[in-house]
Amino acid sequence: MSTHENLITKKNYEILAVIVNFGVGSKILQLGKKCGISGGTIFLGKGTQHCLVNDFLDICDERVEVVLMIAQTGKIETAAEEISRKFKFAKAHHGIAFTAELNNFLGVRNCSYDKIHEDKGVNKTMYEAIFVIVDRGNAETVVSAAEAAGANGGTIINARGSGVHEYAKLFAMDIEPEKEVVMMILETEKTETVVNAIQDATEMDKPGNGIIFTISINRTYGLYQNNY
Repeated sequence: MSTHENLITKKNYEILAVIVNFGVGSKILQLGKKCGISGGTIFLGKGTQHCLVNDFLDICDERVEVVLMIAQTGKIETAAEEISRKFKFAKAHHGIAFTAELNNFLGVRNCSYDKIHEDKGVNKTMYEAIFVIVDRGNAETVVSAAEAAGANGGTIINARGSGVHEYAKLFAMDIEPEKEVVMMILETEKTETVVNAIQDATEMDKPGNGIIFTISINRTYGLYQNNY
């Protein structure tokens, strides 16, 4: 393997997800750039949590922005710490953030697909993120089932589907139906129970009813648990 290939495959990348009140997302991106991250993406979402409850995703504004940034691990760590500090994530209602390791990352210079991804024996983390993709209108069903199983709210993001089961007809034309992505953060010990509850409530074992995936979280900022 050449020196150039070694330089490519030995770089570790992480994703930083930041959930803030509406209008703050662009400021998060600007600060990320100052920390060496070349850019990111802002999604408009809707919070599902009540302000009177002091637990996860404790954001008062119903409209939220989800900011996603990808960079080398060192830059992500620096940006996450700086964003948490500057936007006061240690205080309630200011926002949350989490980071997760990526197996592979393509699309920018000096990045290539590493077919042999090494299992580094990653320690089991305290939190996991659950992502659920369903047809528009079903997100509330997902959230209700998750909350009944012990989750504490989440964020709903509007999206569009393009899978094999996703097309409908309008005046003889194929259209892509609206989708909703529900993102939740919870303790690892609750993940299986919550996922099973969502599957049962949405009949996700049937083709075309949705997708669930989970990721382990490396670090979290701004999460609050119940005090009672």
